[in-house]
Amino acid sequence: MPVDSGPLRALVSLVGEFYITDKGMKKAQERIGLLLARGEADESAARAYIAAVNRYFGGFEREARGHLRALDRRLADLNQVQFNLTAERGVAVKRIEATHAVIAAAANVGAQRDAS
Repeated sequence: MPVDSGPLRALVSLVGEFYITDKGMKKAQERIGLLLARGEADESAARAYIAAVNRYFGGFEREARGHLRALDRRLADLNQVQFNLTAERGVAVKRIEATHAVIAAAANVGAQRDAS
């Protein structure tokens, strides 16, 4: 029994926008395209095509999600390093200010002693 080819054609068109190297997915894409062109796309062919699409793109989605999790971990680590470095910089600035105050006080005392 022929299927409503509108949604199926839209899916085929969407999948066709991708560069596909997998032989099985390529074959499924070509087969459903040919069946649609002939008006012979039935429920069985549509189910087989949808299964191939889910198999192929499901793998990419899992891979992309894994990559995203790894990037999120790296960003969290980077943010922690940035936080730590910012805190460490604040300590260094305070140390410079404190030692500068001591040096300035010593210079002031030395200048007063020289003036007497």
